[in-house]
Amino acid sequence: MGRIFRGESLYKVDGKGRVSIPALYRRVIEASDPNWTDGLSPELIIVYGDHRRNFLECYTVEAMQEVDDKIAALPRGSQARKHLQRLFHGQSFPTSVDETGRLVLPAKLRRKIDLEGEAFFIAAGDTFQIWKPETYESEELAKTEEWLDDFPEDFDPLILLDTPDGA
Repeated sequence: MGRIFRGESLYKVDGKGRVSIPALYRRVIEASDPNWTDGLSPELIIVYGDHRRNFLECYTVEAMQEVDDKIAALPRGSQARKHLQRLFHGQSFPTSVDETGRLVLPAKLRRKIDLEGEAFFIAAGDTFQIWKPETYESEELAKTEEWLDDFPEDFDPLILLDTPDGA
């Protein structure tokens, strides 16, 4: 697996769907693209998924290869393989970072998550997500806070790393 994305950022989206990618994210994308060298544009894959997904998930080339390998290992013709192929192959958008460190989000993807004006980027391990800021605040952040409310006030989340299922 390639490097890990870290951090969160808010960036402007222009009328053509261009948005800067955090500089630290660009380094991970470059390091995780086996075809990238200086002077070339590093590639990534944006998965927009089904109707329940209200964000865009951005995979490095290496991270997507891991997913592709797992999908290919499923029995040919199985329902799981068919659905995963549709979600990760059919409902994805291969793209690259331009020379100024920007990504162009097509209108279809912007409409999917109702994105205009600003985009919220948040790291998710070997992927990162792009959200409409208000959606992230009202939905995802609320889920995390709700999850944390189930633990005592002095709870240390690192303790979950010592349990087999993280619960």
